[in-house]
Amino acid sequence: NRLHFVLTGDEIPEYNILYAGQQQEDELHCYVFDVAPKQIVGKKRYFQGRIWVDDHDFQIVKTYGKTVPDIRKKKGQENLFPNFTTWREQIDGKYWFPTYTRADDTLHFSNGDVKIREIVKYENYKQFGSKSRITYQGQEVPRGSGQPGQAPPPK
Repeated sequence: NRLHFVLTGDEIPEYNILYAGQQQEDELHCYVFDVAPKQIVGKKRYFQGRIWVDDHDFQIVKTYGKTVPDIRKKKGQENLFPNFTTWREQIDGKYWFPTYTRADDTLHFSNGDVKIREIVKYENYKQFGSKSRITYQGQEVPRGSGQPGQAPPPK
């Protein structure tokens, strides 16, 4: 499921992206685009729907659509996806992260319809960090140095 759809630069060529206009979303002025995969390749999952892009940061701030394709195999094996809306908020002062996703849809299975209602809240984002140290032949290599025991090159 692609509830929190991300469109990376590498994926853009896989989609038809059609400018649909401008719209106010809360306090944000947004560009609106309709997005659909150019073709379905293998078992890969795609997003089809609409995205709202903030006109200041040029980040996706809202999505509405669904994962495609729905999967219908013989012997009643079906995997259908609901339409969903995901809202994002600027968490770290730079990037927009999903904070709330809602789906309220009816899935039409071959043996009957199933009403689905789903809410996902994304909370407590934390910036990942790590510390490392490099040792060479048992000695710690100072930061900025190529070899143990050497001072960093002058700047």
